[in-house]
Amino acid sequence: MKTNKFIIGLFCSLLCLAGCQKDLFNDVSFLNSVSSSAKLTALYDITQDNTGIVTITPNGEGVTYFEVYYGDKTTTPFSKVLPGKSTVHQYIEGVYKVKIVGYNSLGVKTEATQDLTVSFKAPEDLKATLAQNGLSVTVDATALYETYYKVFFGDSNNVTPIPFKTFIEGQPITYTYAKAGTYDVKVVALSGGAASSELVKTIKVGKQIELPIGFDDVNYDYTFGDFGGAANSIVADPADATNKVMKVIKTAGAEVWAGTTMSTNLGLAKAIPLKSGATTMQARIYSPAAGLKIKLKVEDRTNGNIAVETDALTTVANAWEVVEFDFSNQSSGTPSINFANTYDKASIFFDFGNPGSGKVFYCDDVKMKPAAVVLSQINLPVTFDATTVNYTMTDFGNNSTLDAVDPTSSSNKVKKTTKVNGAETWAGTTIGTPAGFASKIPITSSATTMSVRVYSPAVGIKVKLKIEDKTDPNKSVETDVLTTKANEWETMVFDFSNQATGTAALNTAFTFDKASIFFDFGNAGSGKVFYWDDIQFGVPANANALVLPLNFESSTINYAFTNFDGGNVTIVNNPASGSINTSTKVAKMVKGAGQPWGGSYITLDSRIDFSTNKTFKVKVYSPRVGAKLLLKVENLTDGNIAFDKEVATTKANEWEEITFDYSAISTTNSYQKIVLIFDIGTVGDGSANFTFYFDDIKLN
Repeated sequence: MKTNKFIIGLFCSLLCLAGCQKDLFNDVSFLNSVSSSAKLTALYDITQDNTGIVTITPNGEGVTYFEVYYGDKTTTPFSKVLPGKSTVHQYIEGVYKVKIVGYNSLGVKTEATQDLTVSFKAPEDLKATLAQNGLSVTVDATALYETYYKVFFGDSNNVTPIPFKTFIEGQPITYTYAKAGTYDVKVVALSGGAASSELVKTIKVGKQIELPIGFDDVNYDYTFGDFGGAANSIVADPADATNKVMKVIKTAGAEVWAGTTMSTNLGLAKAIPLKSGATTMQARIYSPAAGLKIKLKVEDRTNGNIAVETDALTTVANAWEVVEFDFSNQSSGTPSINFANTYDKASIFFDFGNPGSGKVFYCDDVKMKPAAVVLSQINLPVTFDATTVNYTMTDFGNNSTLDAVDPTSSSNKVKKTTKVNGAETWAGTTIGTPAGFASKIPITSSATTMSVRVYSPAVGIKVKLKIEDKTDPNKSVETDVLTTKANEWETMVFDFSNQATGTAALNTAFTFDKASIFFDFGNAGSGKVFYWDDIQFGVPANANALVLPLNFESSTINYAFTNFDGGNVTIVNNPASGSINTSTKVAKMVKGAGQPWGGSYITLDSRIDFSTNKTFKVKVYSPRVGAKLLLKVENLTDGNIAFDKEVATTKANEWEEITFDYSAISTTNSYQKIVLIFDIGTVGDGSANFTFYFDDIKLN
């Protein structure tokens, strides 16, 4: 029976093929668009044994096959050389005109002639030219008696030499390095003899710097120019060995005007965007003392007379601070800023006005001062209810997304997306501005889900959620879920370990900090309307449950801290929203008079799961560097069952995220309390020096 079905199916297929035969095979109009072969060249490779044996490899665009005329007494060509193949011929010494004939698929031919020098003498008078452009170098060469060249680019990635020829003018070879640096480029000229000639030239490659300047990108050339006795180098940050910074020593006896030009002679790749209302640049400075004058000067790299400069004073010693240079307040006696000018070169002068005495300065993150941000960047979880967050959406494919109120509750703010008539099948909406989320989505191998509340017009509609790296859209993952309810809210859970068919698998090494949602994916727009709200990482449980992570943003969760022995915790507004913490609400602890161990604890609604995640992270805003935070977890009823770690702060008066390694914790015990003690061993006094803020307690 199965055989009969197969025969019947095959017969039907043949009938369909016969019925379509005219459409498939009789229409040859496409051949009219076949282009002639073009750009005919040949690569020569001569054996270095004085035999004169030359391998000729023809090349060309749109060529079906080649004929090669050797240019000597042999009059019959070697025909039917297929693309990528070669022909071998033996010559005596001399110069020959090799003719390459290329045929396209219609038999139309194109010809080109190229010289071939066969010499058994060693090449002489070898010259090479190197042209650098960013990370790329272009190499050309000339020599007498040469047949072809090999070039070694001097980096570990270039194991095999790349041969090239210079017989056709304007066809040098270009190579791109993996990172900036100084390399020895060796060019070898070869003839038909065993001897060769070589030349080595040194070249420095790297992208031309531009603002912001951070000193960490291996693609950029951080070769800066010193003058007057200043001496710069790129070194590790004195406060963070993983960060690269610029170090400048104002050497003993250096001129009062000694400084460093923060670019090569080429200046900056792009002009500094100074304009009305945007006249301030910033730099992070690590100074040996407070009150030292730092001058920043910007100029036109083609005309040093077009310049403007301004001064600022350091305010702290042996610690990083952000120093601002407002060019609308230029240095005394110097020209005013002129926005019609081009400023594309910058120089910095440390301890300006004083002769050098060996003072050491560090500099990092030179950039334009960011414009004032009225609204904070969107971040998970997204509720559309906060008045301080920028909930701007970016539609594409003819989607239309607007602010709206919940169709079931007028007090709840949501987004309303209409897939308008004729919208693309892939029409969607990027959640938030093109800048993406303020923090990356904490995807791990064991935490792969996000959820969105959706109000759909019908059951069975496909909704796609895609997350990606906002700096590299090729690093992405997406997954699909079907709606199960019509005209009522449901929480749709998107598991990225089950990615959409035909898309890339989840790679937890990627940074995912941007998300887009696609309603009715795969179907053209027909006017369907969707409401959506509450985008978050993970699957929501009890909305009012007190569980990790703790971000203190909910107006319905009771963040009940129990204070003891001088510690006092309250929930307050974020005193310094921005940077790594744009939260609206945070926790504040004031350590007053009491015991050295004064602190506070909070009891969660369920035990902490240490089965896979054993690293705590807490964002802390400390009044001073070196203040220690003890993070302790305890059993709900037995305080003797506990585990703790203590970590010191490294920043003052700015948010930082500190990490507690709990890898040694016993996972057989149950822990439900979180205890926080600042500066254990020291009695607080309730002053600003003992006032701390903390936020975003989470387990990774």
